[in-house]
Order: sequence, then C-alpha cells, then structure tokens
Amino acid sequence: MDERLQQFDTKMEKACAYLESDYQGIRAGRANPHVLDKIRVDYYGTPTPLQQVGNITVPEARMIQIAPWEKKMIKEIEKAIMASDVGITPSNDGSVIRLVFPEVTEERRKALVKDVKKKGEDAKVAIRNIRRDGNDFLKKLGKTEVSEDEIKELEDKLQKLTDKYIKDVDKLIESKSKEIMTV
Repeated sequence: MDERLQQFDTKMEKACAYLESDYQGIRAGRANPHVLDKIRVDYYGTPTPLQQVGNITVPEARMIQIAPWEKKMIKEIEKAIMASDVGITPSNDGSVIRLVFPEVTEERRKALVKDVKKKGEDAKVAIRNIRRDGNDFLKKLGKTEVSEDEIKELEDKLQKLTDKYIKDVDKLIESKSKEIMTV
C-alpha cells in the first residue's frame, strides 16, 4: 500500500466499520444487547453508558435482562430506556429490568431491510466521496512532484481500494438483510 493512499484506505475502512456498528443497533426480532449501546443513564449526575451501571444478559431469544449493580438505579435505567429510540417499554420486578421484544411482522421486516439498504447506500456514497477527495489529492500531486504515469497508477490503486470497500458494504447489506428476513 502506497503511503500516499493510506489515509484514504483508513477513511474507507472507518466508513465500513461505522456501518457495521450502525447495523448492530437494528433489532431483527431477536434480543440483541447491542441495541442498548447508545443509551446513557444519569448516574449521580453523569451520563454513563448502560453497560457500566448493570449486568446485561439475554436469558431468552426475545428478552434482554438488565440487573443494575445498585437497586436505586432501576428508575434511572427505565427512564433512559423510555427516552431512547429502542421502542420497547421496560418492566421491572424491583431487582431486574426486562425488555421483551415483540415478534416482528413481515411488513416491519421489509421496512427494516429497506432501512438497511439505505444505510448501505449512504456508506457507499461516503466511500465514493473519499475516492473523489483522493483523486483531487493525486491531481495536486501531479502538478508538483510526481509523473503522470505514477499518478495514473495511484488512481488505479485508489479505484481498486474503492471497489474493495464497496464490495464489503454489499456483503454487510446482504448479511444483515438475510438476518432480518430469517424468521
């Protein structure tokens, strides 16, 4: 890998990683503790990640259980979950909070797949924008210290890099869509 292209490779990789983490938050009928990753709980006046105030487990396929380390945190955790975009009402028995995921309808699955594809397309656009920035960078290089042949070669490498990451995004879209449509 040419060090001049390294920064663009890193940016494209980050775009794919962001998409992958974004996909972890999409719930597909099965309980996935990652849907709680972005939730912050008010812990003595400090917004704290939910994972740091309690133990999160998945006792059944469609249930997440949260056991706070301090009983008085139950109300705060419930409040944070209600304020989030998880879309599930928590229930508690005084010591643990349970989130029961409803069965996802066929219509909802199709809507989720559409959302997955849209996020994938956004990631592809981001990758192509990085390629455009890379090509602009190479054109500037061509005006100063590098030969035209070398610029052409670097542009080809940048295009191959772009193709590789676009293919990665397509694989992510396909696997997440398959996961959502599997009943």
